[in-house]
Amino acid sequence: MKRRGRLGFHRGEPNPKILVKTPRLSVTTARVAIAALTLVAAGCASSSSSATKPSLSIEHIMEDGFKGKESLSARIAKGQGSAEDFKKMAFLTKELALNQPPKGDLASWTEKTKALKLAAEDLVAGKAGALDAYKSAVNCKACHSVHKPD
Repeated sequence: MKRRGRLGFHRGEPNPKILVKTPRLSVTTARVAIAALTLVAAGCASSSSSATKPSLSIEHIMEDGFKGKESLSARIAKGQGSAEDFKKMAFLTKELALNQPPKGDLASWTEKTKALKLAAEDLVAGKAGALDAYKSAVNCKACHSVHKPD
């Protein structure tokens, strides 16, 4: 016969006073949890990939916002742009920055499109000096000489 110690249990046996039962998951609960995590992971992966893919081509952006003496960009540069014009230009420049350069260095493309995008966002926000920053960022020749295909 085992001799019990002062605490009422034998050395090597679990102490019944501190024994805590851990909840067990059923197989169904585990399957549901795994399915939920899989869906969340798939949703995160799809949302991050769509956020970096442009919805407009460079040609469409140029045609819609920058081409011609009466273009959206020209109106804004003249100081005749409305709040709606600023919002549209901010969207177009954001889309432009998501595109890849058809020619030239990616670092140069990123630098130029980022400056243009930030200037357009500043116009939307109504920051002081935003129009001057926009005018300096909209430099067609500087970008076209490096990135426009022949």
